[in-house]
Amino acid sequence: MNDLYAQLGEAGAEDVVCRAIEELAVRLSHCERLWRQSDLPNLRKSARSLVAIADQIGMSAMAQIAGDVTDAIDLDDNPAIAATLFRLLRVGERSLTAVWEQQDLSV
Repeated sequence: MNDLYAQLGEAGAEDVVCRAIEELAVRLSHCERLWRQSDLPNLRKSARSLVAIADQIGMSAMAQIAGDVTDAIDLDDNPAIAATLFRLLRVGERSLTAVWEQQDLSV
């Protein structure tokens, strides 16, 4: 995120981060719903989009785990899909909370 702030300035970076955080939260929820509906093709697309968004704002752990979800789907390994997806949801929730708390401190 430091690189983002250096490139865009404080106001620009905060705008990008806030929009990305909101989008990540929506897509994480969407991933969980798709899993419960057994919609693996769309789950893969949604997880793949999480990789790009998380990378954009420097959330490398979330991006890596979302990539692991897509890999598990590609391997048609349902236990691995479940394990990595729910790891993604846990890490994602913690990461989003940490960023929101950080944003609140800067205001």
